Amino acid sequence: MERLIISGGVKLKGVVTISGAKNAILPILAACILNKSPLVLEGVPHLDDVKTIKEVLEALGAKVTWNRDLIEVDPTTICSPEVPPALMRRMRASNLVMGSLLGRYGKVKASYPGGCTIGSRPMDLHLKGFAALGARVQEKHGFIEAEAPRLKGTEIHLDFPSVGATENIMTAAVLAEGTTIIRNAAREPEIVDLQNFLNKLGARIKGAGLDTIRIDGVSSLERKISYRVIPDRIETGTFMVAAALARGEVLIKNAIPKHVEPVTAKLREAGVKIREEDDQIHVTGVERWNPLDIRTFPFPGFPTDMQPQMMVFLSLAKGTSIVTENIFENRFQHVGELRRMGAQIHVEGRSAIIKGVPSLTGTAVEATDLRAGAALVLGGLAAENTTIVEGLQHLDRGYERLEEKLRLLGADIRRQR
Repeated sequence: MERLIISGGVKLKGVVTISGAKNAILPILAACILNKSPLVLEGVPHLDDVKTIKEVLEALGAKVTWNRDLIEVDPTTICSPEVPPALMRRMRASNLVMGSLLGRYGKVKASYPGGCTIGSRPMDLHLKGFAALGARVQEKHGFIEAEAPRLKGTEIHLDFPSVGATENIMTAAVLAEGTTIIRNAAREPEIVDLQNFLNKLGARIKGAGLDTIRIDGVSSLERKISYRVIPDRIETGTFMVAAALARGEVLIKNAIPKHVEPVTAKLREAGVKIREEDDQIHVTGVERWNPLDIRTFPFPGFPTDMQPQMMVFLSLAKGTSIVTENIFENRFQHVGELRRMGAQIHVEGRSAIIKGVPSLTGTAVEATDLRAGAALVLGGLAAENTTIVEGLQHLDRGYERLEEKLRLLGADIRRQR
């Protein structure tokens, strides 16, 4: 089993370049199914989750070639609307192919998806959306089946602004007859990126980034295009917190400052010095920082995917902080591991009360999910002595060359096999 060995206490300094966004490339790859011509995606991060969605496309019959940060997809050879159960169980985002398959081929069959155990993420909003578009949806024996000769546009109001449901309904509606309106839609930047990609293929979508999205159905998509995915805002935020925790000075390139405004605002409130430019962010840490009150919300609120990293940061603040998790009920699994490092954290329901301590101590810890893994690595960077982080399969799902990028900033970190 692989693990990271981290000797903490080193101030990070230098330049880091952010990779393409995991949560943007996955729905975009799934949406390639809608096109009748080959296309090229640029800025693709080398992640296990991208590998999984590539295997899903190949299992459906598509030809996929991955060379460095370029992926070429030929969806014209797709011959099956059924997603292999093993791939669905490996990653939750595998369900994102369902809207595209239903929209393009009129039917889809898939098992319930797997993924990180951070809380309940039911498929009901996805399925309600498919049904509203005219599909006959059945759930039996652990499988979901949906079928419709031709989907028809309608108005859909989401009970919660689910990112995955918004994306699946968008892709299903692209080839539907008439106009589809999604109200209370998710507003994340990755939704905007998906809209931009689909429109470049010939779709007619507007409103992404707002709470109402309009999709005017088209008869087909068949353009040969090249498209570059946006930078990963969660990786950007993670390196911002890493620089602050390590009391360093880091220039983060290939970033979109607007996408990380909630993180920037909280770090500035804590006393961290941040300077923004067009596509880069300069972070300078301070010796000790102020406590914070953080509450996670859907975008443009504070992202749940940055909550574990900020909890480590607040463990060393000069006072008591409160973090309230409003998205996933099981997203405090990293707390026990941080306590092993000396953090003083008390959980009451959906809130964590964090009493800042002078220092953390390195020890052996295990990642339970993707962002918890990132939090433990950050804790190791700030801790005294040596930290051993296990459970790297979670980290490899969402961070490209994390230890290599940290080493370039001066961190003492290595992967042990």
